[in-house]
Amino acid sequence: MTTILHIDASARLGRSHTRRLSARFMEAWLARRPHDMVIRRDVGLEPPPPVTEAWIAAAFTKPERRTPEMRAALAVSDALVDELERADLIVAGVPMYNFGLPAPMKAWVDNIVRVGRTFGFDRSRPGEPYWPMLSGKRLVTLGARGDWGYGPGERIAGLNHVEPHLQTVFRYIGITDAVSIAAEYDEFADERIRQSLQAAEAEIDRLVARMAEEAVAA
Repeated sequence: MTTILHIDASARLGRSHTRRLSARFMEAWLARRPHDMVIRRDVGLEPPPPVTEAWIAAAFTKPERRTPEMRAALAVSDALVDELERADLIVAGVPMYNFGLPAPMKAWVDNIVRVGRTFGFDRSRPGEPYWPMLSGKRLVTLGARGDWGYGPGERIAGLNHVEPHLQTVFRYIGITDAVSIAAEYDEFADERIRQSLQAAEAEIDRLVARMAEEAVAA
């Protein structure tokens, strides 16, 4: 059985393209694998708290030395990391806001990049003092953008700080298998966004078919 962590980060509900795409993925997946487990995390509706000084002090204190106040400061982070650890597949609907992540998604990232939980650090370690602590997981990012041409090698790829940011973070903690699909032209509100959404949905269907077959084979 595959455990899927399904994340949505859009502030919009019914009008959200990324919610539409992530729902498409989940519906297609569960139609093929109805017994798989889904962990739902909607950071768009319930944003995680941002990192604070108290959070940092607690995170960098050894677990056995944390005070009750420190444990409380890390409670949400611990729950988010627990969800991530349980997941085999992370499906994240993440729109582009001003070329980057929505603030709630950035808060989620800051809460799950945890020393001793998702990455290790030892300044006395020979060579690289950091190492990833998660592995064997896959990331699917489903995005939406107002303009067009944000893909690798395209006209404004250098302005895209959504998928590259997430893939950098996930590689850092040990998740290197990542794929992204996105709809574009949202700001134009014409036939182009409709076609882009249809193309993204068709690509999602193909991706689900391939990944579900791989899950069966595994």
